[in-house]
Amino acid sequence: MSRSEPWIYGLGFLAQVLFSARILVQWVKSERAGRVLSPTSLWTFSLLASFLLMAYGALRNDLVIIFGQVISYFIYMRNLHFRDAWRELPAGVQWLSVLFPCMAVAWLLFGDTYSLHYIWEHSKLSGALVAWGGAGQMVFTLRFVYQWYFSEQAQESVLPNGFWVISLVGSLMIVSYALLRLDPVLLLGQVVGVVAYSRNLYLGLRPKTARQAS
Repeated sequence: MSRSEPWIYGLGFLAQVLFSARILVQWVKSERAGRVLSPTSLWTFSLLASFLLMAYGALRNDLVIIFGQVISYFIYMRNLHFRDAWRELPAGVQWLSVLFPCMAVAWLLFGDTYSLHYIWEHSKLSGALVAWGGAGQMVFTLRFVYQWYFSEQAQESVLPNGFWVISLVGSLMIVSYALLRLDPVLLLGQVVGVVAYSRNLYLGLRPKTARQAS
């Protein structure tokens, strides 16, 4: 790693702080309500953190991290639409959010440094480890596809119980990948998430009578 390593890790940690903050805020609001909530802050923090984590993945030559954010990035924007929060964002932020993934894909395909070819050539990860990490990111991303499907059915942003089950499975897979990858950024973000996902699943599985009593 180059002399820029400290600030690269700093960028990754900032992304994970935002990811952790989003789920902690969601968790606290759900605890107060006695049921699982889907606050707007969950999706605004997610969008910004995803932006930063994709940049971190490119700087770390880690395709697993990059592709793990691609699908969920657009689902975050869709949930902001459901929350009627997208139109409240400044026009510049809206355009940057939409154009960023397009510019990122163009750079990955046609750029020089940190292009797909560059990252693949400079990656020191084994094929098996990349496959395992990719599988973990795929499972982790599918939770948002699952959430998106239910939200489209309800025409509002919801977080069904299955979302937390898939989150737990994907998160534990990524924790093992982070340990093998020796990546403290991924490890920190996922360890915090495991606790919150477990608690949200508990809240979601509680009988309705217990929720109303609380």
